[in-house]
Amino acid sequence: MKNLSRLLFAMLLMLSYSSINAQDENNPWALSLGVNAVDFYPTGEDAPLGDYFDEYFNARDHWNILPSLSSLTASKYFSNGFSFGVTGSINKIESWGDADVKDLSYYGLDGTIKYSFAKLIKSKVIEPYLGVGGGYTWVDRIGAGTLNGSLGFNIWFSENIGVTLQSTYKHAFEDYLSSHFQHYAGLTFKFGGKDTDSDGIYDKDDACPEVAGLAEFNGCPDTDGDGIEDSKDDCPNEAGLAEFNGCPDTDGDGLADPNDECPTVAGPKELNGCPDADGDGIADKDDKCPNEAGPAANNGCPWPDRDGDSVIDKDDKCPDVAGTVANDGCPELPEAIKKALNAYAKTILFDTGRASIKDQSAGVLQNIVGILNEYPNAKFNIEGHTDSVGSETLNQKLSQERASSVMNYLITNGVASGRLSHEGYGEARPIDSNKTKAGRANNRRVEINLVK
Repeated sequence: MKNLSRLLFAMLLMLSYSSINAQDENNPWALSLGVNAVDFYPTGEDAPLGDYFDEYFNARDHWNILPSLSSLTASKYFSNGFSFGVTGSINKIESWGDADVKDLSYYGLDGTIKYSFAKLIKSKVIEPYLGVGGGYTWVDRIGAGTLNGSLGFNIWFSENIGVTLQSTYKHAFEDYLSSHFQHYAGLTFKFGGKDTDSDGIYDKDDACPEVAGLAEFNGCPDTDGDGIEDSKDDCPNEAGLAEFNGCPDTDGDGLADPNDECPTVAGPKELNGCPDADGDGIADKDDKCPNEAGPAANNGCPWPDRDGDSVIDKDDKCPDVAGTVANDGCPELPEAIKKALNAYAKTILFDTGRASIKDQSAGVLQNIVGILNEYPNAKFNIEGHTDSVGSETLNQKLSQERASSVMNYLITNGVASGRLSHEGYGEARPIDSNKTKAGRANNRRVEINLVK
């Protein structure tokens, strides 16, 4: 008996760390070990027996107790608080009510259907129950069937171990066996709960029965330990924040790492989390000049301006010669050159009344070609003028043809045609009086003017 007590105490210590609960679907099997006491007295029969429940607790005078393990019950839970158990018990009868008897053997084999009130009273520690059943009892060599009614309760110290106290009235079907009470006290052990992933949560209550998890997530795992269960965690293997569905924001720029093209360096959302050191709207990783602001069309680099005239090379018609913005990056024609150009142009000689240029004007025209070639991006308009002698119609035609002759000469001698245009004004724009010979000579002229 002493060794048995020590064994039961050790089992109590090992099993008392789990949560408290009554026998249910999670632990369907239970095994009870204990001692029983048989009392023939308070059964309503004739002396030496007493009335019903008379001296019910008089253990000293009426109870028969075998001082050793004397009762064993195995039970199985079904559903809705019902379980079925089979109990085997032994005892030695020395008191038959108030009468002493010679040691008589006692054997009982009983089946009981129990109903637990634990859920009704919402208790996980105290579990009262009622039982009804039947069995067969032998006293010495006399045996008879019995109809049994039980009242008891379990006190659960843990999910798997508790103390059971029970009293059963056993009504005998034969007169030669007296009805009697059989009281029981012992330890009850529950087992059989299935926990496939060994996470302490039985499969019945485990939302993830194949993977070990946590109680707060109904048995589902939180691999990265960020407080978000894996099924709801977009980054289950990296600890993250709830606002990013469990994903981290390593650089703290407000973008979760999976959506951040530069997860280790903070950057604006409009650039997908990548930095822009020069603030030109192009992420550094795509910017060939990350420390100098430049347009996207030039891969984030500033456009070159080789001649430093503030007109970038791509828009500069004279990228190697400093010019002005107004003249598309080309140098402006100095006033002195403009005057020289027209001074030369006014000395061009034509055959009288014709548009053909006299040979002695070749040198003047070459000087004009030289000036125009010094300003290769400048455009010029060649204007022809006459005096008022003759008809206006003929003068208009002659001025037009002479301007055309000069333009053709310049083109023939290397000046790009796209830079030149011509116009005849006849006698409409005199610069001197047509009443004198000298004045008319001044009005007969060719002008070469810069086109702005």
